[in-house]
Amino acid sequence: GQGGLTWRKTRREEAVNLLAKRMEALMKTVYLLAVGVLAGCAAPEPPSGAQLFANNCTACHGADGTGNGWVAAGLKRKPANLTTLSARNGGVFPMEHVLSTIDGFHRNPKFETAMPEFGSFFSGPMDQIEMDGVMTPVPEPLLLVAEYLQSLQR
Repeated sequence: GQGGLTWRKTRREEAVNLLAKRMEALMKTVYLLAVGVLAGCAAPEPPSGAQLFANNCTACHGADGTGNGWVAAGLKRKPANLTTLSARNGGVFPMEHVLSTIDGFHRNPKFETAMPEFGSFFSGPMDQIEMDGVMTPVPEPLLLVAEYLQSLQR
C-alpha cells in the first residue's frame, strides 16, 4: 500500500534533485567554457611602435635605426640613419616629415623608391595630433612608429 507509494515518491524526488544538481553543475561548466571562449576572442593588444618598427623597418634601417640593416648593403643608396633626424632638423623631431615619408605621401624625386609606401601597412584606428596648430587625424600604427623613432633620437 501506502508505504510503497511514499517510498517511490521519495525516490522520485531524490532522482529529480540529483538531476537538478547535475544540470546546475553542467550549466556552470557550460557558462565557464563560454566565458573562456569569449575571453579568447578578445581583441589582441595592438603592436607597439617598437614591434612595428622591428617587423617592417629593420631589414633596411637596422635594429638600432642607424641604417645598417641586412638589406642595406645591396641598396644603391644607404638607408637613412633614423637616430639623427632631430639633429639634422635643428634639434626638433620632424614629426610631420617622418609621418609623410613613412606613409608615402612625401616623396622626394631624388629619393630612391626602395623604401615602400607604408600607408596601407600602418592603417588602423585614427589618433589626433597637432601639426602646425591644426588637429590632424593620423593612423595609430603610423603614429606609434613615428613616436618610436622620436624615442631613438641621439
